[in-house]
Amino acid sequence: MGEMQVPDSAYYGAQTQRAVENFPVSGKTIPIGMIRALGMIKKAAAKVNAALGLLDGERSAAIIQAAQEVIDGKHDDQFPIDVYQTGSGTSSNMNANEVIGNRASELMGGVIGSREPVHPNDHVNMGQSSNDVIPTSIHVAAAVALSRDLLPALDALLASLAQKSKDFDHVMKLGRTHLQDATPMRLGQEFSGYAQMVANGSARIRQATGAVLRLAQGGTAVGTGINTHVEFGARMAAALSAETDLSFIEAPNHFEAQGSADSAVEVSGALKTVAVSLSKIANDIRWLGSGPRAGLGELKLPAVQPGSSIMPGKVNPVICESLIMASAQVIGNDAAVTVGGLGGVFELNLMLPMIAHNLLDSITVLTGAANMFREKLLDKLEADEQTCADYIEGSLAMSTSLAPVIGYDQAAAISKEAYATGKTVRQVALEKEILPEAELTKLLDPESMTRPKEA
Repeated sequence: MGEMQVPDSAYYGAQTQRAVENFPVSGKTIPIGMIRALGMIKKAAAKVNAALGLLDGERSAAIIQAAQEVIDGKHDDQFPIDVYQTGSGTSSNMNANEVIGNRASELMGGVIGSREPVHPNDHVNMGQSSNDVIPTSIHVAAAVALSRDLLPALDALLASLAQKSKDFDHVMKLGRTHLQDATPMRLGQEFSGYAQMVANGSARIRQATGAVLRLAQGGTAVGTGINTHVEFGARMAAALSAETDLSFIEAPNHFEAQGSADSAVEVSGALKTVAVSLSKIANDIRWLGSGPRAGLGELKLPAVQPGSSIMPGKVNPVICESLIMASAQVIGNDAAVTVGGLGGVFELNLMLPMIAHNLLDSITVLTGAANMFREKLLDKLEADEQTCADYIEGSLAMSTSLAPVIGYDQAAAISKEAYATGKTVRQVALEKEILPEAELTKLLDPESMTRPKEA
């Protein structure tokens, strides 16, 4: 295809430079996690090929060292290709081959760009194809980020919510349905619901992670395994498992693994569900803390920064807002990944770099947002017990506990009169002497309304 001018400082070569010039789209390069995963794959391949007797020890050692440098982040600036490139990610695979090949040649005393003594295709890419390397890199990067970053963040968030559920268990408050007063509940019960949402989300993520533990490596061009050793895929899964402390396996069917991106779509769907949960939690908490004097004011949100450039003393629920925006981004990313999943055409998906970008971005965003929400807001969150108690006493929904005893219609009449006169349900019921005061006091005890009646 002719000569290409490559910067003297570059470890990459002509194929990378050509891709840089072909795809000046967004300025966004492939995710760092994917670069690390490509380094892991090339390192594992050098080990496996040497063990199979296909690659000599000196070249293998040089490739392993160069790949380790990629894993360690020493060559991040050598991966300049835009995300929106060839749909298979061939450009990024060759980017990795060229960087690692040139660096390995340099380590062996060769000249960068000479393709000697380490060739990017013949040695670094031995037994591989972009068509199995790129899906594998997405799975490895996602599995590592999920297990090391997101799941610990969700576990910590769950622990904090569970603690708040215990701390707030004695606090009586009004429930709300349709944005209207409903029957009393314990603030701890409300937070137990939030904790369960996060627990469910974490379980969904763990289940979905199993899908990306199945690796396409070993299928090469179309899934048949042409030009690779019959044991290569299984050995690669074992080597990558040792590298990451995760339990990777060779995909049971390489045609599925390379022709579809269903596993990435599954993980993205689980991430979207977590985002929906976190958005609901953040939205509830910001409303419960609204005010402080003209809102609900049942929660005291920690003040982290001034809320207005014009109104002194105003403090906004900015941590909640940040989490809600982050959740919206993850939901948008999922739409892109879903459309990307539709890019499977015959034996190859042709939207892999875009899928990788959005999937890994969702993991990063959710991890950071969950940690921020816990550290900056949730751990320091307090209840305004007096406000909660006052709302309960003034609520018309208190008449609900009277209905089984005096009937729905009479209870409704008491509520209507309480609303019209500005009195409480308790005051109207006492004035009408509908029940003995002791029985009325028992029926209108908010704590007794927070659980089913005993048989």
